Amino acid sequence: MSQRRTFFRRLAQAGAAFWAGAEAAPAQHHTGHNVAFETPDLPKLPHKMVDGWKEFHLIAEVVETEFLPGRKVHAWGYNGSVPGPTIEVNQGDKVRVIFENKLPEMTAVHWHGFEVPMEMDGSVGLGQDPVEPGSKFVYEFTLNQTGTFFYHSHFAMQEMMGMIGFVIMHPKQTFAPAVDRDFGLILQEWALLPNNTVPNTLSMEFNWLTLNGKAGPDTTPMIVKQGERVRIRLVNLGMDHHPIHLHGNQFVVTATEGGRVPQAAWCPQNTVLVGVAQARDIEFEAKYTGDWMLHCHLPHHMMNQMVSMVGPMAHSGHAAQTGAGMPEGMGMIRQGGALSPELGPSLGRGLGLAADADRSTSNAVGGAYSCVHHPDVRMSEPGKCPRCGMALVKHGEHKPAPGFPQDMWMVDDDPYNWKPENHGLRKGWSGAMMGMMTLVRVVKPELYDQIMALKAKQPKRPATAPAHEHKHGGQA
Repeated sequence: MSQRRTFFRRLAQAGAAFWAGAEAAPAQHHTGHNVAFETPDLPKLPHKMVDGWKEFHLIAEVVETEFLPGRKVHAWGYNGSVPGPTIEVNQGDKVRVIFENKLPEMTAVHWHGFEVPMEMDGSVGLGQDPVEPGSKFVYEFTLNQTGTFFYHSHFAMQEMMGMIGFVIMHPKQTFAPAVDRDFGLILQEWALLPNNTVPNTLSMEFNWLTLNGKAGPDTTPMIVKQGERVRIRLVNLGMDHHPIHLHGNQFVVTATEGGRVPQAAWCPQNTVLVGVAQARDIEFEAKYTGDWMLHCHLPHHMMNQMVSMVGPMAHSGHAAQTGAGMPEGMGMIRQGGALSPELGPSLGRGLGLAADADRSTSNAVGGAYSCVHHPDVRMSEPGKCPRCGMALVKHGEHKPAPGFPQDMWMVDDDPYNWKPENHGLRKGWSGAMMGMMTLVRVVKPELYDQIMALKAKQPKRPATAPAHEHKHGGQA
């Protein structure tokens, strides 16, 4: 009996020693340089060295942005960007941020997760007075942490207007195993009423979901070469939690908003829940070539312009007109009255903007004959598919299933192909890219070189933005 007790006591001591060692050395380092940090669709904040301080100039201001071309939004951000520009520093840096408030109301900057003096924390009322419009405040601190952090306004409604940005604290020695690519994505949700460009910060329902301020398919893909190790840093500041799923790959969570996770705690997964005010770093080996979706797996977060009453209203070609009386639905319906039977309860109460007349259904576009392998090929006469040679099959006219909402398919000519990062994607790729969706493109070296050569030419968005002319199929 005593031998048995001795065995379990030694086993417990060994386990305690293992976990104590893991906690004492949570970061695995190796010599080398940190790779460049990339935030698709977002700039980086420049700095200058002043007497040993790394000095940044951060400006809070109203920013006109677009979630998709043609969908303008008047949000609040920093230095002309929503989310704000990325601040990159190194472990041990002395950092000075000269903050200027150009908003129409008071604000301040909270340094989320930073271990700094309370007077530099950005907690208005506790450590500092609010920064009034037209005023400045200087934040100074020495940073000895490492990992994925962020800055944001600590006024709740200002957070919902978009006021957040990355702060990346690089370690003195790079983490092991070293990564070849390092990306960052900020997750946000927005409530935008029809014909309104100002987010409704009081809403609890969100109809636009963005990654780095863009909704799919205008999110810029992350490009990696097959065989590289990839890190993607995810930060969430909004009202919803987001289960982020990566297709075709398994990853491990290597860090949180508090820093590096001991390697003994890593476990394979392909979906990670990023809660409000949290950060999650995921890492994986890009073993398999392909154009892999990375997206929030909440169904309503995979759509643009979703609201509970009418489904997708954007780009229908018919703007909502307001100003009429209540019986006329305040001018927002075009058939019958507000209490007409066709507008009765089903999944909410419709406003007439999701009627069949507003949008063509995907199965009815282009003719009655289609290819089973390439559904986007549609002909008005029988024949063979010009892409694979298979005989076209006749399909019936698409009719909504009574009592059920219908999914969407964006039928267009891939208007985002001007982006170098989209070079080589399959025709019709943008059809199902909506909401909080982007791509991790794992490509062969030759395609990677082609994309990088196109990026070097620094193309600009075309003057005409055909994305706002998308047609949606079905009723959601």
